Parts: sequence; structure tokens; C-alpha cells
Amino acid sequence: MSGLESYSSWLIAYVVLIVAVAGWVQGALGLGFPMIATPLIAAATNMQFAVVMVLIPCIATVIISIWRSPGFADVLRRFWWMSLLAVAGAIIGARLFVLFPGFPYALLLAGVILIYLNMERLGRGESALMRRHEKAFGVVFGLLGGISESTANIAAPSLIIYYFGIGLPPLLLVPAMNISFFAGKVAQFGTLAASDIAAPSLWLLTLPLAAIATATSLIGTRVRSRINGETYKTWMRRMLMAMAIILLVQVAYRYLNG
Repeated sequence: MSGLESYSSWLIAYVVLIVAVAGWVQGALGLGFPMIATPLIAAATNMQFAVVMVLIPCIATVIISIWRSPGFADVLRRFWWMSLLAVAGAIIGARLFVLFPGFPYALLLAGVILIYLNMERLGRGESALMRRHEKAFGVVFGLLGGISESTANIAAPSLIIYYFGIGLPPLLLVPAMNISFFAGKVAQFGTLAASDIAAPSLWLLTLPLAAIATATSLIGTRVRSRINGETYKTWMRRMLMAMAIILLVQVAYRYLNG
């Protein structure tokens, strides 16, 4: 994969704008950077380029979210094992992504999101069964989160479904998910950097994007402290629906222009 110099100035400006907006959303909601940045950048380029552009900036915004999240220590003691599952899933997903780059991972993820949102509409988003078997379901959704992190570059939907399913309060949702985000993204970076998916120079060129994402994420964190729990859950549902639509549009676009 060649460096940014092979792309137009308009495309570079577009990538910078998307990264800045996604960074702000990550700061405001504690998640959302790859959910916004990956499909929008991929729509103008390709999935491999989008994953490389988004990965290091995403790690930077996750660190900001962890730093600015209350209750992180308590959540870490309860869900530390989810980070191990995120790493395992990310390694599996990264290998799948390298071996089968043309598989419609985005379509599969969009289907999972829509199924969950329909369950929410029927009042089944929170599950007594999941609460009784918290760790068993954690293994399933933790691995799925890691795999989708590396294939579609979006881990949040699987983790949102799990944490809402076990009834985790919205205030604790951000640090709980960012435990997995950080571990999964670091594992994804290690796996992809060791492959030939991108030259080292291209990874280095994403560092300015990481700085932009960090700055806008810090601005976004000022909004998060003013959002109540029910409003936060509503925003999460709307974000999931928006991402499912974007993923489906992306798949349809690539199919029609395939």
C-alpha cells in the first residue's frame, strides 16, 4: 500500500475532517471513532487503507477516553478478562482480514446490529439469561468484539449488546468497553504491522491524524459529563442504527461498482 502522496489533496482533507469529527464523537460518547471513521474513509478509498488510517488515531482516542472516565479502576477489576478476549479475537480477526480481505465483514456486522436493535424495540435488550451467565456470554461477545475489531474495524456493537444485556449502567459502559478497545487495537496493530498490509512509512504518516483525533476527543469529553444515563442509551441506539445504515450503503456501493 503506497503512502499518502499518491492520493489527492482533496482526499487527504476529507480524511482529516472525518478523523476530527470521529475524535469529537469518541470524546463525547466514549466510543464511536472507528464506527464513524472506518466506513466513511473506506467509502472513498478501500477498507485496507481505512483500517491503516484509523488504527493509531483510534488508540490515541481510546487512551483519552480511559483517562477521562470515572470508575475505571472498579470496572477494570470486574472485567479485566475481557481485554484478553479482545486480544485473542483481534489476532484471529486480523489473520482473517489479511487472508480474506474481500469477505463482506461489514455486511455481517450490520446484520448483528439490526438484530440487536430489533430486540431492543421488543424490550429484550437487557437479558436475565445474560445476567445469570455473565462470563459465558462475555467470552462469546468478547471474542466477537475482537474479531469485528480487526475485520470491520468496529468492536463497539458486540460490546454494547453484551454490556447492555447484562444491565451495566451507562456511566460504566465507557470504561468497560475501552478496556477491550485498547487491548484489541494494540493486538490488531501488532498483527497488521507484522504483515505487509502497509509500509512502515504509511503508519508513521498517521501520527498527525492521531494528534488531530486526540485534540478533538479532549474537546468532546466536555460534553460527556453533561449527558444523563437515559439520553446516553438513546444516543447509543441512534449511533448503532446510523452505523448499520452506513455499513449497508458501503456494501451496496461496492457491490454495484464491483
